[in-house]
Amino acid sequence: MSEYKGIQGNKVRNYTSDPDNPKEGQVWYNETSNTLKVSSVSTVGSWATGGNLNTARNGMGSAGIYTSAIAFGGATPSVTAVVELYDGTSWTETTDLNTARGGVGGTGTQTSSLAFGGETTVPTGATESWNGSSWTELTDLNTNRALMGSAGSDNTSALAFGGEVFPPTANTESWNGSSWTEVSNLNTARHMLAGAGTSTSALAFGGRIPGVTGATESWNGTSWTNVSSLNTAREKPGGAGIQTSALAFGGATPANTAVTELWSGSSWAEQNDLSTARQGSGGAGTILNALAIGGDTTPPVTTATEEWTGAGAPLIQTVTTD
Repeated sequence: MSEYKGIQGNKVRNYTSDPDNPKEGQVWYNETSNTLKVSSVSTVGSWATGGNLNTARNGMGSAGIYTSAIAFGGATPSVTAVVELYDGTSWTETTDLNTARGGVGGTGTQTSSLAFGGETTVPTGATESWNGSSWTELTDLNTNRALMGSAGSDNTSALAFGGEVFPPTANTESWNGSSWTEVSNLNTARHMLAGAGTSTSALAFGGRIPGVTGATESWNGTSWTNVSSLNTAREKPGGAGIQTSALAFGGATPANTAVTELWSGSSWAEQNDLSTARQGSGGAGTILNALAIGGDTTPPVTTATEEWTGAGAPLIQTVTTD
């Protein structure tokens, strides 16, 4: 019988935890979990179960990456100010927002993020900046709104577009770290949409016009351009990624959907579905590794978090031995 040493010329190494950056094809033994593991690359994107939120909710703001994310505000169904941090395994509660609200916009990282707009009993323009330990109230949006699209890199650079203002708006505003400035409007006024990217390179997709839509628009820092629509029109999808490579997941058609689509920069392609159909979930990460956070399963709101591993992403697998 062939042995690993005879084939590879070296022994299987023992570790107390998985290596931080294993090479493709690397094999090791995890002494803590008593498992043999191998590093590979995913060939097909798929969702897996992550750690549950402590507070079930939908319509929250979110930011960060799949191992370092933040979720803030939302509706339980009553509006909440609860903020939680994700470490790749579990969620931990931290300092609350100053203003409880649902349908809030959010961008940035786990240590530098921005919460803006949302709804208390009516749409608000309230803007708060997170520095990793506390929230600071700053200049309000020019147009109060909820359920808008959002994009941005940190608490000094963000974009808010569309949203619920009775009727839905096409208004777009850019944040420079201290104030909001109105810039070119979306081509299609809508609310309940999702966004991805930065304040100068963003993507807006889905929403309600009032009917559900798959309309997708690309932002170049100056203007919006209509591009290929989602294959499944929907409102309240989750979103992650950047302008040229984004992920849309879940939403309502109006029935809840688990459909996931990948944006290539020119068109959307269907991927493997979420495990749980939902609308109003938060999103964080990239097309290689993303999070779908909470949402509404109609009813009820859920704590469920799902982790996306896209095609081409590093993948650590446990080897089954007889």
